[in-house]
Amino acid sequence: MTTKPTASNRADYPHFHVLQTRWMDNDVYGHVNNVVYYSWFDTAVNHFLMEKQALTIPNGDVIGLVIETHCNYFAPVSFPDMVHVGVRVANIGNSSVRYEVGIFRENDVTAAAQGHFIHVYVDAATRRPVKVPDHMRTVLQTILRA
Repeated sequence: MTTKPTASNRADYPHFHVLQTRWMDNDVYGHVNNVVYYSWFDTAVNHFLMEKQALTIPNGDVIGLVIETHCNYFAPVSFPDMVHVGVRVANIGNSSVRYEVGIFRENDVTAAAQGHFIHVYVDAATRRPVKVPDHMRTVLQTILRA
């Protein structure tokens, strides 16, 4: 038997990236479509990596490929909400990193949605896995979940 997921709290995430929802993000049901959440995950993580100069996009020698992703939804988000995307690292492996992401409406304490994705870092030319670069590993440890 699987346990029902529960929403995380804003305090569980050491880094945030703020995004504005767009009119086109809403679906026919009046809330942000599920595929947009995955875009927010990717945007927040890659923004963090670029801001900290841990990853050079698009011309670096190492790139991250998403190999797994998952999301649980707890409350609707709709245009014109501002969303605060919380980011933390759950695990740093040899060539992979599991990121956990929480989606919070502007002033909410609990997540409207949360999930994870896993990057495998590869050589940009050969697409073969490589060790997570030392500088990136150091940066990722700053948001590693306790």
